[in-house]
Amino acid sequence: MTEPDTDPERAINGESTVETDGGVAESDSTEIEAAENGTSDGESDGSVSIAAPDISSEAIDRVESVLESGMLADGPEVRAFEDEFAAYCGADRAVATSNGTTALHAALEALGLEDGEGVITSPFSFVASANAIRLVGGTPVFADIDPETYTLDPNAVERVLEERDDIVGIMPVHLYGLASDMEGILDIADEHGLFILEDACQSHGAEVDGDRVGALGDAACFSFYPTKNMTTGEGGIITTDRDDVADRAAGYVNHGRDVGDGASYEHIELGHNYRMTSMAGAIGRAQLERLPDFNRARRENAAYYDEQLAELPIETPTEPEGYRHVYHQYTIRTDNREALAATLDEHGVDTAVYYDTPIHRQPAYETVSTAAATLPNAERAAETVLSLPVHPALSDHDRRTVVDAVQDHFHPQ
Repeated sequence: MTEPDTDPERAINGESTVETDGGVAESDSTEIEAAENGTSDGESDGSVSIAAPDISSEAIDRVESVLESGMLADGPEVRAFEDEFAAYCGADRAVATSNGTTALHAALEALGLEDGEGVITSPFSFVASANAIRLVGGTPVFADIDPETYTLDPNAVERVLEERDDIVGIMPVHLYGLASDMEGILDIADEHGLFILEDACQSHGAEVDGDRVGALGDAACFSFYPTKNMTTGEGGIITTDRDDVADRAAGYVNHGRDVGDGASYEHIELGHNYRMTSMAGAIGRAQLERLPDFNRARRENAAYYDEQLAELPIETPTEPEGYRHVYHQYTIRTDNREALAATLDEHGVDTAVYYDTPIHRQPAYETVSTAAATLPNAERAAETVLSLPVHPALSDHDRRTVVDAVQDHFHPQ
């Protein structure tokens, strides 16, 4: 792997990758094709990939059925996926969208965020989290993260609220597959009368005290980009227990139409075409059935790494008591990640950095009110984090290759 700062978009094994919608776009489309065909197992070409989407033959059959039906755009297949995903999260309603970013945008519109109003969020996330706030006309206000979980620190949120009176909501980011400190954030929101929009784009199936993310706040958003714990190719979804939010979101993603008569040409509000296709819905339904197994495999891979890397001078992921981490990423910390990444690259192991520039340090955020803030935990994380392959397609040989490479870096033979 080349040094992460050689390309502003990051690099994996020296090739440019572009993050879209909270995921990482593969540098070579053949790698995804190989993974989907079951040939990217870490042994066929001597490499261990950072991601390997797994689309089953059943999903392909379902897509073929949709194609044969002729109903390719939004339709019954999407409605069924919405119902099934809402039930999985323990939420009353769900609204499917074209990707995770449009889910965030539509959810904020549905929650009634108005021009100039502030939403507290994490500076240590994919930029879509904060972008969605700005696209609606709001102001992202950054609070620092917990240095162990990488998620929004409630104490930092309290400090922001002491200084500002324009805050109307909080967007905690459930990062890497771990939920934010929702108990603390919910208490703050209740005290100050704020809405909570969970950015759960990386945390399908994560839990807090037995409750899954997606039904902990006023609404939540998920991404189904190919590298996520489950995929629809591209896609997103909003979950909520609030009928008013679900109805407004459903209208917004369908050109502002009245949800009671979606086929009409009565447009009661401004909106976009953010709809999910029926093909994506069909893939999502098949993927959702497999999500528990996907997450179980990720947790098993993470537990293996935890055990094998325990004696090395690195920080492995934290799973607080009462939380269930689903390891969208297995992210370690080291003070010299470039050297470690180079060693892993020499052993044929892909790595990635999520994220080497905090959002408040991005050029597009130079004019945002908290751009000049000092957020030491987020800035330190950006300098030290490194993600290792943890996806369900890893073989025993793959996992051993990763561990051997890390051990060889610290204890060369």
